[in-house]
Amino acid sequence: MAARPKTLTAAIAPVVTGTGLAAYHDVLAWLPAVAAMLGAILIQIGTNLANDYYDFVRGGDTEERVGPVRVTQAGILPPETVKRGMIVTLAAAVLVGVYLVWVGGWPILWIGLASVACAVLYTGGPFPLAYHGLGDVFVFLFFGLIAVGGTYWVQGLAWPADAMLAGVGLGALSTAILVVNNLRDIETDAKAGKRTMAVRLGPDGTKVEYVVALAVAAAVPVTGVVAFGWPATALAALAVAPLTLAPLRAVLGHGDPRELLPALGATARVVALYGGLLGAGLAIG
Repeated sequence: MAARPKTLTAAIAPVVTGTGLAAYHDVLAWLPAVAAMLGAILIQIGTNLANDYYDFVRGGDTEERVGPVRVTQAGILPPETVKRGMIVTLAAAVLVGVYLVWVGGWPILWIGLASVACAVLYTGGPFPLAYHGLGDVFVFLFFGLIAVGGTYWVQGLAWPADAMLAGVGLGALSTAILVVNNLRDIETDAKAGKRTMAVRLGPDGTKVEYVVALAVAAAVPVTGVVAFGWPATALAALAVAPLTLAPLRAVLGHGDPRELLPALGATARVVALYGGLLGAGLAIG
């Protein structure tokens, strides 16, 4: 429960896309790709455990919370147990990172160190990112630009412009997951002093952010085909569009925060399918 497996699509999808892009550019390397996937999953789990622990000790998680059960707040696991789980998981990510640094050199070292640090600093440390409205920026960068680009780098030892473009699409959709989460918790976060981007923008501004994220993701494969010569098969990613309608209606028209719970899962599924279809479309091309 603390690892929150349903959120792992945000870690897996950009690696799939980055690997598909590597295949398209004829630099596919399976072992670094698998290692990148494992490292991304471990960092995501470590981040989830850190959020579970630090949100509880900071008072961000209370009995008023609407979302999925947090094991620390619910008393299912002691705080120190969750903290130890976080440390062990991130240590395992570092071990995977040693191999990736051996393959990819210094750029991967700095990416890895920043990823592990931000996994903790997202809700921990003296300046927790999520509590100061920077969570959206963190997700866009690390689950989009850096995840896709880093995955490509460990295979091709390059960071082409179209890797950045693909990262924008995955980053936008991964941010959309966070937007739904923070919109659901906007009232309880405000009470707890957690100044997320949703709290800062307000409900209406947060809804606009969700729409913009979906629009940006839709524009990426089209831009790739038109501006970068991607194969038409990359447009397969647009097949997720009908799946965005239900969560979009929930985000724009909900009256109760609980109505956003299905939208959260639906958005996560959109990320998984988008990343898979974009990666497959590029690889096939």
